[in-house]
Amino acid sequence: MSRPCSLGKIPRRLAGLAIRALLLAAPLLVTGVASPGERQLQVATDPKSIASPAGTTARPGAPAAGERPLLIRGARVFDGKEVMPAADVLVRGGRIVAVEPAVAAPADAEIVDGRGKTLLPGLIDAHAHVFGPALGQALVFGITTEFDMFTDPRLAAQIKADQAAGKRLDEADLRSAGILATAPKGHGTEYGFDIPTVTSPGEARAWVDARIAEGSDYIKIVYDDARQYGLLWPTISKETLAALVAAAHQRSKLAVVHIGTLAGARDAIEVGADGLAHLFVDRTPDPDFGRFAAAHHAFVVPTLSVLESITGVASGASLIKDPHLAPYLPAAAAVNLQLSFPGGRGYRLETAQAAMRQLAAAGVPILAGTDAPNPGTAHGVSMHRELELLVQGGLTPVQALTAATAAPAAAFHLPDRGRIAKGLRADLLLVDGDPTHDILATRNIVAVWKLGTAVDRAAWRAALAKAPKPESRPPLGVAGSGKISDFDSGGPEPQAAFGAGWMVSTDQLMGGKSQGAMKVVPGSATSSGGGSLAISGEILPGAPYGWAGALFSPGAATMLPADLSARKGIRFWAKGDGKTYRLMVFTRTSVQQQSLPTQTFVAGADWKEHFFPFSAFGTDAHDLMGILFTGGPALGTFAFQIDDVSFD
Repeated sequence: MSRPCSLGKIPRRLAGLAIRALLLAAPLLVTGVASPGERQLQVATDPKSIASPAGTTARPGAPAAGERPLLIRGARVFDGKEVMPAADVLVRGGRIVAVEPAVAAPADAEIVDGRGKTLLPGLIDAHAHVFGPALGQALVFGITTEFDMFTDPRLAAQIKADQAAGKRLDEADLRSAGILATAPKGHGTEYGFDIPTVTSPGEARAWVDARIAEGSDYIKIVYDDARQYGLLWPTISKETLAALVAAAHQRSKLAVVHIGTLAGARDAIEVGADGLAHLFVDRTPDPDFGRFAAAHHAFVVPTLSVLESITGVASGASLIKDPHLAPYLPAAAAVNLQLSFPGGRGYRLETAQAAMRQLAAAGVPILAGTDAPNPGTAHGVSMHRELELLVQGGLTPVQALTAATAAPAAAFHLPDRGRIAKGLRADLLLVDGDPTHDILATRNIVAVWKLGTAVDRAAWRAALAKAPKPESRPPLGVAGSGKISDFDSGGPEPQAAFGAGWMVSTDQLMGGKSQGAMKVVPGSATSSGGGSLAISGEILPGAPYGWAGALFSPGAATMLPADLSARKGIRFWAKGDGKTYRLMVFTRTSVQQQSLPTQTFVAGADWKEHFFPFSAFGTDAHDLMGILFTGGPALGTFAFQIDDVSFD
């Protein structure tokens, strides 16, 4: 008999840790929607699987970049540092050829009336994670370059090769760290694929050389055990951090360090890091922090948007209400903007903003970065929230705009962008109003150009308008059936009729050691010649709440909510080694309450059908984020199979 697990036996603190770990894992697995609102992409481990957003793809036979001159006449021009009240900007061949009070129009030029508008350099997001259609979405919102801080190096290499060949004019330009440096089982190892790690200073040079051989433009290093967020991940030592920074510099590469605390920030700066890939919210900065960073010539990417989400506030929630932005948001992005990290542990964004004010006063370069697509963020659109938070934190609008244009270009040694000046790339953003006085004016986008080629924002918006809305489209399989998976496709990887699919999840996300695996095997509960999903592993001590198993996400992307309220519960068949196993349900409500609604079942030697009503988990499933079939609660090895999983 299936029997319920008493939720009261799971301390809220432990439940919160487990949920936070799962949410931390989700963002880099979420790739969003390839054709806005319509087609999902898989985790981008194969560059051939990447598709461009509908409506922005360059057409075969279309004119090359800048083939026709472009003249933007009479706009207020923010050149990356200073404001010109009015100027003409002439573009030819993808480059800016003149910035003057009055430019004679070439006979064949396209002329854009810039009066009453402001022309800006294309914005640069100095901290993002690029998978799937991220770069296309970014460009629609005026971000013409993204500095990726961790992605599959094969994907990055393919994108950069295409860009060098003059392709992908419908996507933001890319620079990437590729694989990040982290300790075994440290932050960065929890995203579902193996990465090379670093255990000692002696390994630093070889590790850096391998990344450079893969094409990394700079080196990203994780120096953070996540203790401040209630987790405990392994991290590298300060000595290893210093060795990695030195190895990067020996190869003429920047070293950018992910930190989560004031102490970590000071250590990274002290050993010579070129930049910090976050600020911190754990404690008020020391009075000399800004001067300390300035003396070491470091730059800082505060990532205020994601830090606000870490405090428990969905940083991007206001963006989906902005009429200038909302029509260009894919559904998955809109959902993610409304999420935050669980809890907040009493942290306040003001702590990071206070540190930022110190840094700015000391002359430390501030770079705008979003850390998209973490909870509360989305590619492209979150830059407009980041700019708002920079200004709210004490920067002037001009300083904030510099943080998103000239400053990152200078910090990352890209002299061909980030400014509006003769000879530079024609990566441009035209907006209504004056963002040098009202930073919210960056949201009222008139036009975006990459290398002088206009982005077809109207086509992007039209494609989104035609896409079925999630709330009107039940996330069900063929002909409205509730079937998730019957595992009869024949391949080793489980397929799902809808949603973001299946993934292995373990407590290694929160510093545990449990191990899990899944694969489709022959033998079905209900059909001859079919298959089932074998889930196996070992629950080991080391985490305050252990798990290992298979997670299914029914939403548009991993751990994004879906409305299953039309269904009554979860049905599946199971068999195994006779032990007791757990079925956990994650909803947006349970995440906010930091609870882990759980039911248990016994997987005996023979197939047996199980049904759990959603009410047993305290939900009507209107905001279902995921279901997890996991070993435990007992320690030790486990092996069981499931089949014909459905929402009934």
